[in-house]
Amino acid sequence: MRRTAARILGGFPMNQLQLFLPCAAGVEGYLADEVHQITGLTGHDLLTGRGGVLLRASWRDALLLNLYSRLAQRVLVQVGQRMYRSENDLYGMASEVAWEIWFTTRQSFKIEVTAQHSPLTSLNFAALKVKDAVADRFRHKSGARPDVDTQWPDVRIHMHLTTDEATLYIDTSGEALFKRGWREDKGDAPLKETLAAAMIAASGWDPHGDDPQPLYDPCCGSGTIAIEAAQIACCIPAGMRRRFAFEKMLPFQAHVWSAIKEEAASAIQASAVPIFGSDVSHRMVDFAQRNAERAGVAQAVQLRGGDALQRMPPCEQPGVMLLNPPYGERIAAAGSAGRNSAERMGQVERAGRETAQTEDGGEFFSQLASHWKKNYSGWTAWMLTPDLKLPGKMRLKESRRVPMWNGPIECRMFRFDMVKGALRDRPGERAPRAPAEGGGA
Repeated sequence: MRRTAARILGGFPMNQLQLFLPCAAGVEGYLADEVHQITGLTGHDLLTGRGGVLLRASWRDALLLNLYSRLAQRVLVQVGQRMYRSENDLYGMASEVAWEIWFTTRQSFKIEVTAQHSPLTSLNFAALKVKDAVADRFRHKSGARPDVDTQWPDVRIHMHLTTDEATLYIDTSGEALFKRGWREDKGDAPLKETLAAAMIAASGWDPHGDDPQPLYDPCCGSGTIAIEAAQIACCIPAGMRRRFAFEKMLPFQAHVWSAIKEEAASAIQASAVPIFGSDVSHRMVDFAQRNAERAGVAQAVQLRGGDALQRMPPCEQPGVMLLNPPYGERIAAAGSAGRNSAERMGQVERAGRETAQTEDGGEFFSQLASHWKKNYSGWTAWMLTPDLKLPGKMRLKESRRVPMWNGPIECRMFRFDMVKGALRDRPGERAPRAPAEGGGA
């Protein structure tokens, strides 16, 4: 079987795959840019869709995208698509897919179904019909069928249903790509690594550009933003420390994958720009430090404890502040100024983040803005929040706002340019590409 798969790899279909890379809403443009950088694909081979990017690519490209993409949620190979009216149509479509070129009866699989305005009454029954089709095809071809494992399958098969169209994908990633393989210590509300990478992309921060700037997260929690930034600065691929589903699939060739990873390892370098993180909870700083060590960037990130309302700039050169401050249910862990030390530290240890003075965080954010205007002249601050009134609470005028989703929560990334006692856009600066809305100096 391996030899057969290897021969297929040399021509159709493995070098003419239809790939779909889902991502968070608002990230599609950045993901398309990233895919172009990784694969070189352009034009009709690379299309930006709703909720992801579609591309015509090779099996090798699928491996590269799994390894390097910081923004995609998964790398899916489209293996079937047709119009449908009933579950029997889904069975027929799945029966025609050559599953035997992807995996064997010795491996387990799972069917996952998502739908948008599907007329079917039960997605579970739809998944059952596709499962039966896969099993029946294997039984017809070889006399045996693979097992189903809903917890830890070797192979995940995804089906997406619209009003009248069904699409089947085989998942080359396995666990979602935000799981980089380094996180063990986390707080109560950790930021997904893919969202942290999207924030970095939206900010336009580039550690490899002509004028690289320091990056600082003053509410770093378990270190997600700082660690993502440090891996980018050190050229460490997002997936360097994890395994992928494609490693168990028939087209997989170990020597090809080894060569790809060796090339990636040879490109790793020391960061040329300082990256900082701090948090009022020393417990969270310890988490961040251990995460940074596992991510291979302990030498590239400087992490310290300290209240965001009191922390002075971590370096003399102005840079970029990037933060996901506490909000909603997390606002009970926002800022700590004005509390006596014993009360503050008691709440910090319970909440794991800074503790707000008011229910909506207004006092914290207004004090934070005053602190920044007084001490962070020349810095640019980007804040991700679902609160559209945040600039008003900070008594600042944003110079840019970028729509972005944190899971099911609609958010905005606000950019504030710090000038002592006021804010304005930097003259002649061009904003990074983004599906942005409104906002001006």
